[in-house]
Amino acid sequence: MSVVSSNDRGEPVYEVGDKVVYPHHGAGIILKKGVKDVLGQRREYLTIQILYNEMTVMVPTENAARAGLRRVISQEAVEDVVAVLHDDGSQMPKNWNRRFKHNRDKMKTGDIYELAEVVRNLSIRDLDKGLSTGEKQMFGRAKKILASELMYARDISEDEAAEYLDGLLTEIGQRRLADGEVTGDRGATALVD
Repeated sequence: MSVVSSNDRGEPVYEVGDKVVYPHHGAGIILKKGVKDVLGQRREYLTIQILYNEMTVMVPTENAARAGLRRVISQEAVEDVVAVLHDDGSQMPKNWNRRFKHNRDKMKTGDIYELAEVVRNLSIRDLDKGLSTGEKQMFGRAKKILASELMYARDISEDEAAEYLDGLLTEIGQRRLADGEVTGDRGATALVD
């Protein structure tokens, strides 16, 4: 296991090659660490290649903690994420606007457990009642962001991570159907005694 170093303020120090998560964008790898002049200020920046959308972001090293940058979870923590996905779900606002904002705010935290809750809740909602167009897009994005971190944490390929997550959600959905937890408001999934 690698040793994580920190600066005098107790914030992590990142190095080239570190696998990190940038909130709302997902997991990536630090490609470069260097000094740049931006708007007349000379600062050290981390250049991060984000896996999910192949975007490159530059984060000032001094603002990394404030921006929510963190290291990818350990392989052991994957079990905790899977446990969140298996939970029954949390109460969600009935109004789709409030629900969308609630889920978006959870995704912005960069916390993988909050992200797993969003994936779980949207998966349950999709089974139960279906999703609005905006929620479908959010669900797809949340799954990609979560899969990007699972990829690094489990040391598997991007495709394998997506398949792993989809497999988990399918298994959970099938269990919910078998247990009669789906209300059937979508019509075809109604369970009748």
